[in-house]
Amino acid sequence: MWKKPVTYFFGIISSVAMTTPALAADQIEFEYPPFGDFDIATKDLELFVNEGKITTDFAFYASRANPEQLAQMREFLKTKFPISPTLISQFTYSPIGEKLLQRFGEILQTSSRQNGFYALRSALILSAASPEGLTLVNILKKYSSPSIRLNFSETIQTIGQLSELLQKRDIVISQIQQLATQESANLPSIDFSQKPDIRKAGEFKHSKITLTLSRDGLSKPILERKYDVDVYLPQPSANASTPYPVIVISHGLAEDRNSFVYIAQHLASHGFAVAALDHPIGNSKQFQQFLAGIASPPQATELIDRPLDVKYLLDELQRLSETDSRFKNKLDLKQVGLIGHSLGGYTALALAGGTFDFAKIRQECNPNRSLNLSTFLQCRANDLKPDNYAIKDDRIKAIMVMNPLNSVMFGEKGISTIPTPVMMVAGSQDIFTPAVPEQIRPFITLSSKDKYLAVIENATHFSVLSDIPSNERVLPVPEGLLGPDRKSVYSYMNSLGVAFFQTHIRNQSEYRPYLSASYAQFISQAPLNLSVVNSGSGEAIAQLINRVYQSP
Repeated sequence: MWKKPVTYFFGIISSVAMTTPALAADQIEFEYPPFGDFDIATKDLELFVNEGKITTDFAFYASRANPEQLAQMREFLKTKFPISPTLISQFTYSPIGEKLLQRFGEILQTSSRQNGFYALRSALILSAASPEGLTLVNILKKYSSPSIRLNFSETIQTIGQLSELLQKRDIVISQIQQLATQESANLPSIDFSQKPDIRKAGEFKHSKITLTLSRDGLSKPILERKYDVDVYLPQPSANASTPYPVIVISHGLAEDRNSFVYIAQHLASHGFAVAALDHPIGNSKQFQQFLAGIASPPQATELIDRPLDVKYLLDELQRLSETDSRFKNKLDLKQVGLIGHSLGGYTALALAGGTFDFAKIRQECNPNRSLNLSTFLQCRANDLKPDNYAIKDDRIKAIMVMNPLNSVMFGEKGISTIPTPVMMVAGSQDIFTPAVPEQIRPFITLSSKDKYLAVIENATHFSVLSDIPSNERVLPVPEGLLGPDRKSVYSYMNSLGVAFFQTHIRNQSEYRPYLSASYAQFISQAPLNLSVVNSGSGEAIAQLINRVYQSP
């Protein structure tokens, strides 16, 4: 009988700590009706973390977790997070950070059963500023309440949500992998080793031209949006003619135009003109300024301005193709592809025809009860004036979106209005834009007959990003959240990008076999195993989702 509440306790402590690292001051208290109140002394927990010793009192709880769970818990509790107090302060005082802390403050209350918001914020900042740094044990010492009261009813609800996001997610990923295997078995056998290897660079050499654009924006206090764009322009080849189809790359939050340089160069080598832009708000430089306290956080209007950055870029490229000798007659602006990651994935979906569902936004965000971290960013749309924003751009004929966020802003209604071919890429271990709500469910709802879902096992939110040294990263992401070595993922994105855009931008049917489950199996490398399914598996995935998420 006791194993169930204690399992709940260890689950919520580990899971909440992954996002908001705080436990208690002198003790952790929780009530388990009808059995009464229970507590764990933090000195016992600290002794366990520092020396691996289990006191008599702590043994009551520790004996109900297996050795592997205890080892994982101890390792995480003593992990030092290299995060500055300025970063903690800026984030926790931002609109998104405040809402996130309010949510966890409902679970981790003060001893007087009040929301632990202020105690959590001060403990985080003080811990990060101390010589010991930001560790969970250090946060215990900085917590301003004599104890932390674990809100049991909120804990049970949170455990249910975590189960949906984690355990059921793993079932869905596993079943999609099986669907891909079945799909591959039903396809005509192709020996891809005898076909051109599109993972390799193509025949085109290319030059990089940097443009600086400026337009009027909606977001205050910066009304002028000035941003740079790197254009990777193929050089003429004897075996191909101009103009070159254009592919635009839209980066995510705290990223920049160099975040996907590998795929930009690869597509250029295969005869595409690639334009990678720096969105002026939320890029790596501006985000560093925000974390340093000298820039404001992104406003809700950024959800409109980002797509407008791309539309303006396409207008400028059209003008340059008519007036600038470097680009004249070299760009085909009638056949445009778009790649987006994370918030850039939302940008691509919006430009392809996704529409805001303001009724769903109000429902999900007032209040936001989700543990899907991306909803805290998506709920910024709640501050937009409900309107039919003119975002869609008919020049865009196909989009490739990696780890996009959209479930709250668009919902089923808003995502179903996208008519263009879509390549949806998901990472099974993405905790920022979780695969099931943000990629797999939207894939089912997409109306396009040409849609593909690429699932990368063990990939995180960061697996598709160009590798940069840890000291140059804008966000101090722990190595464990970066996932396994990313070289194989670069190979996947390069080859799928070439196949997808050659098929749906250039209408080269000989590339369609590469957009298959069998090709994914051919290039897949453990532990980042790749599975690809297409629109033919949409109904089977819908039934799978319903079966898994309706089961107890």
